[in-house]
Amino acid sequence: MLIYPAIDLLGGRCVRLRQGDYAQETVFSDDPAAVAREWVRQGADRLHVVDLDGAKQREPVNGAVIQRIVATAGVPVQLGGGIRSSEHLRTVFGWGIGWAVLGTKALQDPEWVKQMAHEFPGRIVLGLDARHGFVATEGWLETSSTKATDLAKLVEEAPLAAVVYTDIAKDGMMIGPNFAELLEMRAATKIPVIASGGVTTFDQARQLANAGTYAAIVGRALYEGTLQLKDLLKLRSVDC
Repeated sequence: MLIYPAIDLLGGRCVRLRQGDYAQETVFSDDPAAVAREWVRQGADRLHVVDLDGAKQREPVNGAVIQRIVATAGVPVQLGGGIRSSEHLRTVFGWGIGWAVLGTKALQDPEWVKQMAHEFPGRIVLGLDARHGFVATEGWLETSSTKATDLAKLVEEAPLAAVVYTDIAKDGMMIGPNFAELLEMRAATKIPVIASGGVTTFDQARQLANAGTYAAIVGRALYEGTLQLKDLLKLRSVDC
């Protein structure tokens, strides 16, 4: 299982939110590029960056910071938050981003997502942020009536890189992933599933790996020291 240390950007700083609530913000660093370098120094071979300002403003916002992260990290970076058009995609790929996560736009226009996946094969990631199994949009501020598994099925024939599945109720809460919903998502689609939200212990991460999860995004547990990246990286081979 691959491991993505998470870097969430708000106002140019590295933060973590609880359950996607912008009012429950913890600032971990004023220098996200330095955070990226530190994760790479510890062995990370990829990073997951979220432009929280972009998610609210419906367009990429933290371009200067993201470009510094890409330039200094030296490893592939996956970016989500506010990417809503082909122009946005060309912009972020121009910043050196490896993979772009499409969330709200995927719900609004699944056919467009498939079109973009064909235009940028292997570089588009479907972002499914769910509340009780239903897709949340607009930076998690709204919840739709569409099941996350149904949306994944709609686009799975396109050459997508992966699907990031986030259970909002678990995100940033340090209470463990939603294993049942992750299992349902893996069973529903042939797209590789990246688990996001709630990973707190090594045993939880290993359970994800042993269940065949493609990758996991880990945030607060790394920042607060309840998990060590060197331990998680052992899961690149599940025989640990």
